[in-house]
Order: sequence, then structure tokens, then C-alpha cells
Amino acid sequence: MARITHLYYIGLGDSCCVLAQADLPCFFTFSSLFRLAPKNQCECAIARNLKVYQMEDYIDKKDLASIKQRRKKEFEHYQKRYIGSSSEGVFIPDIIIAKPNLPLSYPIQGVEVMPLHTIVIPGILGSDFPVILRATLGTLNTLADVSEDVVSGRGEKNLIILTSNVELLNFILQHVTYTSVVYQLSAVDMVSFESRHHVAQIPVIIRQPSLPKLFDPGADRKISSLVTITTKTFLRYHKLRIFIKSVRQYYPDIKIIVADDSNIPQKIEEDNVEHYIMPFGKGWFAGRNLAISQVTTKYYLWVDDDFLFTENTKIEKLVDVLEGTNLDMVGGSVTGNTYSFQLLYEQDDDSGCLHLRYGSFHKLEEFPNCVVTSGVVNFFLGHTDKSRHVGYDPKLQRVAHSEFFMDGLGVLLVGSCSDVSIAHQGHDPSSDPTITKVEKEYQKYRANTQAQVHFKLALHYFKNRLKCYSQK
Repeated sequence: MARITHLYYIGLGDSCCVLAQADLPCFFTFSSLFRLAPKNQCECAIARNLKVYQMEDYIDKKDLASIKQRRKKEFEHYQKRYIGSSSEGVFIPDIIIAKPNLPLSYPIQGVEVMPLHTIVIPGILGSDFPVILRATLGTLNTLADVSEDVVSGRGEKNLIILTSNVELLNFILQHVTYTSVVYQLSAVDMVSFESRHHVAQIPVIIRQPSLPKLFDPGADRKISSLVTITTKTFLRYHKLRIFIKSVRQYYPDIKIIVADDSNIPQKIEEDNVEHYIMPFGKGWFAGRNLAISQVTTKYYLWVDDDFLFTENTKIEKLVDVLEGTNLDMVGGSVTGNTYSFQLLYEQDDDSGCLHLRYGSFHKLEEFPNCVVTSGVVNFFLGHTDKSRHVGYDPKLQRVAHSEFFMDGLGVLLVGSCSDVSIAHQGHDPSSDPTITKVEKEYQKYRANTQAQVHFKLALHYFKNRLKCYSQK
């Protein structure tokens, strides 16, 4: 990528220029990732202490062309579903620039209509004639009772107003209606407002309101009515039982949901513990999905099966954060570490670049021990419905965590609080030969194999349309 040193404006000499490249980092939140490149360019540049993965390196070369073609087709389908466009496929422009000294009055924000409904477009005034209004996803009309010689195109996409009487013109404009004729959940119709010498654009949002989905916390608002503890276990029942015992010391009646894909399941028969058996080795993220699918409370607390509740594991504090903010999820600390990280996603014409940097964006207002970030440690409280919306990809069977936050980027608002902590059970060798055998067997499944790492990167290439990933 070309680097800018100085830019000079023609005709202004040396007196007008932009800052040198060396002066730019202070403008950017991601100080190590600043660039004023065209929007549709991105890269993962190699740098010191930086891990960089080029996704195509993990695709079999003989399959790359066909995979690219399939990915392109799937992305086009994704765009139709999620990126606002008209029924004719005309995409909404990224930038709308108002012309200087435009002698027109028109709304630039806030005009909204439900699908197949009609509204009056407020605030339209003009002094020039004739006037033409053009729509794409709807039809136009006016409530003004005037002849067809004055207004033509009623109920069509182009409404034409022909009058030299400014007072009558504005009366008609003040009563212009827009009718949505295409059932879409969310779209924007850029209505064109044209007079003899001027053109303006009025964004009309077509949106289907959704029903709220509320969880009843009960009259007493007990923590057990608000939160369910969820975990995934595999082989290590000795760790799981110690964990459950530690929970009961502080929260005797809170429900615990356990997803289990061990080869020989053992019964967990305890009050307020729901134990769900999965096929052997089904996987880490499949277990998370199963666990949260059974949650009936507003929030779920995710923990590992070898954690330990302590006097500092205050679920109430995490609840206060989610109840008092618009966060979707808030993490705590595990043995003093929050492991929070930031994600920066850049789009390219052909794909995207994802950058992970450890740390946070800024403090969370009114909560001095909390920050806003992109991802947190394996100890977090989340809104149940929002996590279900993002989902845990069941293709990720072994080591996986940050991938959930990658899939949730732009959907989940995440925080991290250092004053709520949980402990980790020790890893000292056991004197019990049965437990030693179990731990040895568990270690075989704990680490990612080289093949699984390659699979994961290839998955990011297709599913997330990434060309590279960097981590520091």
C-alpha cells in the first residue's frame, strides 16, 4: 500500500497540506493499525511480535478456485438478505452529500413506515417548479384535493406537481404520502425530490417492528430467577463435582446446566442440576449451544467445569452491570486475569481482514472497574437471547473461544469487569490412579492438532470471508 507523506492542493502552494504520515497515529484508536487508504483495501502486514495468518495458505491449492467461487455465491446471497438494497438491486449509497444552499426543505432522518403501510412525508417545502418525486420501493400520492392538471402520477413511483403557485405547491408537498408496496423487514428507499434546478434525497426507512421478548424475573428478583449457570464437561467428573460444590457454598438454589460429551457418562444427581448427555466428542461449541438452549432465565453465566466459586464470585455485580447498561455480555476475571481483547474488522473488495489486539476500548461509564471491549475470558454473564442469536459454531470441537466473539462482532456489545473473579482448580498430579488416568486421557483432547488449526483458518476463510488474520 502506498504511504502518504504530504498532499498539496493545486493552486494553493506550500501553505495547504495534510499532516505527514508520522503524525497520523494519534488520530486512531488502533494506533498500530492506522491507515487512510481507500475504504475497500485491507491487509495484515507482518510486524514484530505479530502473528499473521494468510487464510489462503490453509486451503488446498487444487480446491481454492472452486471454494472461492462457492464463497462468492454465498456472499452474494448474504448481501441480498442482510445488506440494504432495493428490489431492483440498487444499493443505497454510502455517502449522501447535500448540495450547497439548497432552497428546499425536506427530512433527512426519521421518516419510517411499516411494510405495506402509508405515511405522510413531513417537512417537504419548495419554491421552484415543476416538482418531481421519485420512489423505488413504494408509491407516492398527495392528500391534497387538486386536479390531474396539477398533480399526475398518483399512486405510482413518480409523482409530478405542475403549478406556479408557491402556496399551492407547498400545500401539496406538505400532504405527500409514501406507500410501501414491497414487504421487507428492513430497507431504505431513497426518495428523490427534484425541482427545476435542484435535487435532494429523502431516506424513507421501511421497517417491520419486532415483538419484545421479555424474561420475568419474578416478584422477588432473586438471583436464581435471573441467572442460570452453564458449563460443558468432558471426562473430568472429579473437577465438575468440586465446581458444583463451590457454587452451592454461595448460591445454594441456583440452577446449573451441564452439557456432557464424555464417552462413558456418569450420573450427576444433585438438586437444581440439569445434566444433558451428548454423543461422544461432539465438541466444545456444540456443548455451549446445548447448554444455553435449555436456559429459561434472562441471563446465563458461562464457566469452565474446573473453576471454583469464591467470596469474590459475585454474580450480582455482573447482573448490576447488564441491568444498568446496554451491554449484551460482561466478563469477569479468572485468577486475576480478564483476557479482554479488541477486534478490528476491515473490508476489502474481495474479502476482509481481522485484527485481534489484547486490551479494551475505554472505561464503562458509571462502573469504574469495568471496560468496553470485543471479547472476554471464559467467565461471563450474557443475555440469553442475544447469545442464542449469535450462536456457537458446532464445527469448532476442541479449543475455541474467541471465534464466538468474532461471529458476534457488530452484534454483541461486550464489557469486562476486574472486580468479579473466579478461581481455577489446581493442576497438581493426583495421588488417585483413576483420576490420573482420566487426566491423561483428557490431555489427548485438550490441545488443537495441526489439522484442526488448518481447519479453523479455512473455516474463517469461507464462513467469515476473511483473507487474513493478525493477533498481538
